[in-house]
Amino acid sequence: MAAALNVGFVGLGNIGKPMALRLASQAAERGFSLGVFDIAEAPLAELKEAGASVHGSVADLARDCDVVCVMVRDDDQVRDVLGEVMGVSGDRTTVVIHSTVATGTPAQLADVAARHGVRVLDAPVSGGAMGASDGRLAILVGGEDAAFEAARPVLEAMGEKVIHAGPIGAGTMFKLARNMMHFAAFTAATEAQRLAEAAGLDLAALGDVVRYTDAITGGPGAIMYRDTTAPIARDDFWFGVFEHVVSLGEKDLTFATELADDLGVEVPLAKLALARLADGLGMPSSKDEE
Repeated sequence: MAAALNVGFVGLGNIGKPMALRLASQAAERGFSLGVFDIAEAPLAELKEAGASVHGSVADLARDCDVVCVMVRDDDQVRDVLGEVMGVSGDRTTVVIHSTVATGTPAQLADVAARHGVRVLDAPVSGGAMGASDGRLAILVGGEDAAFEAARPVLEAMGEKVIHAGPIGAGTMFKLARNMMHFAAFTAATEAQRLAEAAGLDLAALGDVVRYTDAITGGPGAIMYRDTTAPIARDDFWFGVFEHVVSLGEKDLTFATELADDLGVEVPLAKLALARLADGLGMPSSKDEE
């Protein structure tokens, strides 16, 4: 029987607390113990009630940990936590940075930690507090294979989709690419809302339709099945699929931007999408074939 894992969790904020609570609920079944640390008293009390041991400092928590998960606010706090871990940990400790940090930070920290025998993974998450609460997070991991395997049981307790994205830093870049699309789409949604409002439509109903149909079609992820962004050859399966996407997209974007012009609504993202949709998909524009 494998030895129990000693797991620590630092940072019990909006997403860190439900992640840690999920670990607490899974600890007995998965064969690990859980200790927690935060500067706030309320989440510590909640985790203690859930079965975790509460520690008075990062160093006290990390002393006997195999895996230390870190979900704090920013790069400086991550560095502070890692510094305390390195001061007490042995060469069996893996630190998993769930905070979203600058792209160069994970490699810098991994290099420093390696001199102290500590392994580092960058493992930001996607799925929000709801995904954290029910263990359905996507966890995007960068780091060496051995460190990933050491932390995998803990990651799989918190996330339904655990992706080893590549070497250290890859998890952070994966998260940034995912969130770039997320927030660009939010901005596009605000353009659609302004257009709908100017046209006298019900914005709440529009939001309901968007959520409903995205759940069916997959939203932007529906076009993300290829493993390259190169132009698509005409004999490629995806050519026919994306030919339809371009034709429909350019038609609807043309009508929408014309309506926006008629109503005096600025929709710069929609106009940029009309200009770049085909090229972005690796396809010729349908307008080029008219």
